[in-house]
Amino acid sequence: MPRKKETAAPVNETAEQVKTEEKVVTKAEKPKKTTRSSSGTRKSASAAKSEPAKTTRKKKVPYVKVLFASSEVAPFAASGGLADVAGSLPVYLNRNDCDVRVILPLYSSISQQWREKMKFITFFYLSLSWRSAYCGVFELEDRGVTYYFIDNEQYFSRPTLYGEYDDGERFAFFSKAVIEALCRIDFEPDIIHCNDWQTALVPVYLRDYRWVEKLANVKTLFTIHNIQFQGQYDPYILGDLFGLPESDLPLMSWNGCLNLMKAAIELSDKVNTVSPTYAGEIMDPWYSFGLDPLLRGLQFKLCGILNGIDFDVWNPETDPAIPEKYSAADQSGKLACKHDILSEFGLSDDGRPLAVMIARLTEQKGVDLLVPVMDQLIHNGVQIAILGTGDKKYEDIFTEMTYRYPGSCSAKIAYNTALSKRMYAGADMFLMPSKTEPCGLAQMQAMRYGTVPIVRKTGGLSDSVRDCGDGEGWGFTFQNYEPWDMFGAIMRAKDMYYNNWEDWYEVRTRAMECDMSWNKSAISYKFLYSEMKG
Repeated sequence: MPRKKETAAPVNETAEQVKTEEKVVTKAEKPKKTTRSSSGTRKSASAAKSEPAKTTRKKKVPYVKVLFASSEVAPFAASGGLADVAGSLPVYLNRNDCDVRVILPLYSSISQQWREKMKFITFFYLSLSWRSAYCGVFELEDRGVTYYFIDNEQYFSRPTLYGEYDDGERFAFFSKAVIEALCRIDFEPDIIHCNDWQTALVPVYLRDYRWVEKLANVKTLFTIHNIQFQGQYDPYILGDLFGLPESDLPLMSWNGCLNLMKAAIELSDKVNTVSPTYAGEIMDPWYSFGLDPLLRGLQFKLCGILNGIDFDVWNPETDPAIPEKYSAADQSGKLACKHDILSEFGLSDDGRPLAVMIARLTEQKGVDLLVPVMDQLIHNGVQIAILGTGDKKYEDIFTEMTYRYPGSCSAKIAYNTALSKRMYAGADMFLMPSKTEPCGLAQMQAMRYGTVPIVRKTGGLSDSVRDCGDGEGWGFTFQNYEPWDMFGAIMRAKDMYYNNWEDWYEVRTRAMECDMSWNKSAISYKFLYSEMKG
């Protein structure tokens, strides 16, 4: 079924908005007989009368005030797509007359470069069950956004962001610290925007703070970035770890265990996912990881908003990481980028189309579809370059294929942002055959660099890539999670590359010109915030 073209929801200007626009106030005071200029010289009354009327400007009132709570935020601390969202969306929202501030843990991995710019705000001791722990609050401003950092070395001085034995306790502390910090900082939000299970306890703890004047009417929005990770724990630790009474057990429980995401979905005023299609998919048992009955019952407050990418960061016209700059209007530099990446991966520079995959090497990303058709892809004149880390099984398989198909297939088992940009710039095709994909940013980044996406129609891939079979799309798609369906999509792309270069060039141009910027997403979030604010 062809995808409808996505358009941002309109935001209608209201009388209240008009009132908050900058006003010019004219002084009507009668001038004195003589006046004195700022330089101290006397001027006659007639000269004073002939001066332009003095003006003052009222400070612009933000459309909505939001505290954006996230366990990771680029460029301070990142492990995946959540950090990209938290690092870019608030910047674009603030450019659209919002006041969005971000709060995150002060991890030990945050560089000294950023720490030197931070300002200490306050500290307090936070009670969580039987524990009382120090909590410091630091502030930093960057790119028009104010960031608050929650400091506690016991919880956040760790080698990794996640995967610790006490993650539940760490992020329960962070969630409660978000609310306690709000009681002490000079910011009164209309909405607290929570993200994934690490901040799912914010709406839970907020119930006990409604007596605080600035929190009495604050609303909560909960965004599901990946429903697979729900924050599940043994019910036995409800009181000891999370400091919650036994009466909260029905709220916190799902399928025999504590489920933090379930509680946030129930208590939040609105719930959204990172693409419209994914919002529908998670009401299906195949995608929901057990939460579909809950979501179907609460679908009245569920919606989806497609993520975007930062066009300032992902820009082939200015990117210092690629060997030659180019644009949609002048794509000549892309060929030089292809020569460079073929050389870097040890592939033959013989005019074959280069398809790349940049992903975690797991079945969720569809790498299991690539393995059984690799022989046929190479035999049919497609080169493959792979970058990523993940399951050792697939790391070993793709490493072996590098030796089996010299000059035609090459894999680098690594995580390397600069190399990924060079791959986007130099490749002809980008493979993303995900089993599930809440949104996906890699396909948007590839499109920005003129690398034509080949994707499975699921989640955000379905919302961001339109098949070019209708003469207007900018990619190639397939429906079934099956290796030969993916192979067929790649062959369609290969045939156009070899036999219809003019059509290929048009598809590539449309991909580069497609608006996947955060500005479009920010307008949709602003509309959602305004609906919640009332």
